[in-house]
Amino acid sequence: MKKFKFNIRGNDYNVEILNIEDEVAEVEVNGSVYQVEIVKAIKEIKTPKLVRPQVVPSGGSDSAKTSKPSEKKGVGFVKAPLPGTILEVKVKVGDEVKVGDRLLIMEAMKMENDIRSDKSGKIATIKVNNGDSVLEGDVLVEIGE
Repeated sequence: MKKFKFNIRGNDYNVEILNIEDEVAEVEVNGSVYQVEIVKAIKEIKTPKLVRPQVVPSGGSDSAKTSKPSEKKGVGFVKAPLPGTILEVKVKVGDEVKVGDRLLIMEAMKMENDIRSDKSGKIATIKVNNGDSVLEGDVLVEIGE
C-alpha cells in the first residue's frame, strides 16, 4: 500500500503498510511483518465563544440615580429578558402605556412570557415584529415621555 522511511533514535526503519482491516494494520518493518493495533486520536473540538454586549437595565445608565417618581425620565428601553421568539405585539406606536401594561408576548424556552412596561409614557418605536427571533438584551420597544 504505502511505504515510509522512519528514523527513530538514530536507527533507520523501512516501513510498508501491507493491509488495514478495522483497527488492525499489517505492516512490514525492515523485512519483518507485524500486526499493529491502530488507536484513533481524538480530535480536540473547540467550542465557539459567544460574545454578546453587556445587558444594561431598561432605564439606561442613568437608572442607578434616584429621582422623584413624578419627574420625566426620557426614553426607556424595554429589552428581551432572555432569547426567544416574538409571538404577538400588543401595542402600536403612539399608544399610551402605564407601568405593568402588556407590550408583547414572547416565547422563550417553550413558554409564553408577557413582556410588560416598566415605565409610563408613549410608545416611541417598536423594534420587533411577530415571528422575530431575539437575543437576551435586544431592544424590543422604546417608550418616550
